[in-house]
Amino acid sequence: MAVSYYQNQAEHLLKEYMLADPFIPYTSVVGGILGCKMVYDLAQLISALNFKSYPSLSYIKRVEWNNRAISTVHAIFITALSLYLVFWSDMFADYQLNDLITFRSSSLSTSILGVSVGYFLTDLGMIFWFYPSLGGMEYVIHHILSIVTLAYAMLTSEGQLYTFMVLISETTTPGINLRWYLDTVGMKKSKAYLINGVVIFLSWLVARILLFVYLFYHFYLHLDQVNQMHAFAKILAFVVPLALTVMNLLWFVKIIKGLKKTISKRQ
Repeated sequence: MAVSYYQNQAEHLLKEYMLADPFIPYTSVVGGILGCKMVYDLAQLISALNFKSYPSLSYIKRVEWNNRAISTVHAIFITALSLYLVFWSDMFADYQLNDLITFRSSSLSTSILGVSVGYFLTDLGMIFWFYPSLGGMEYVIHHILSIVTLAYAMLTSEGQLYTFMVLISETTTPGINLRWYLDTVGMKKSKAYLINGVVIFLSWLVARILLFVYLFYHFYLHLDQVNQMHAFAKILAFVVPLALTVMNLLWFVKIIKGLKKTISKRQ
């Protein structure tokens, strides 16, 4: 009886508070931060047991190794759910005429954004703590823009569609991290490293160049609905993707140069 009572109390607390609409943004952010901590610890444990080169790495290299495990898990999580919400669910479908597309949201979409905010806060904190070992100023700018945009969409429900479109670009992260892992364990001259470079090039072209072209096209087609958003939301919906596009193009040039260098060395 006592166990049943406490179980019912726990379920009541979960439903009435932690999963209640007003609390979803905050509990999901905390959940995202705790999830990052869990992945970091698991990466540390699994890597020490399964990768011979891991213990011999310097402290900061091990930190980056575990940090990249966090970003990989987040990228897989957010890409899968963003693709679902944008292209496969009917939440943002044009035939849903009950409300404006720029104001649509759900408990699921809000909680997903909260988890992502938790990740970017954690990663930004680590970047500052170990600066500049885990990334330079371009990463700081990228993360701050991401946090502001995600938090605004999460708290106001404005522009969640375009936020999730941008988040799909995280699909390139696992490939980037795998390249770092291959380099770190001494496999830079392997066939896997070359294939990885080609995959990064293609995924970056699709997810960070062509996708953003589609985003701005969709933005233009629904300009009348975009104009219904608050001024700050419109700035975020346009300026942030534009800034990220510029950064993506600069990084894309580096990717092309790196791929050319890898291919020329193998020839």
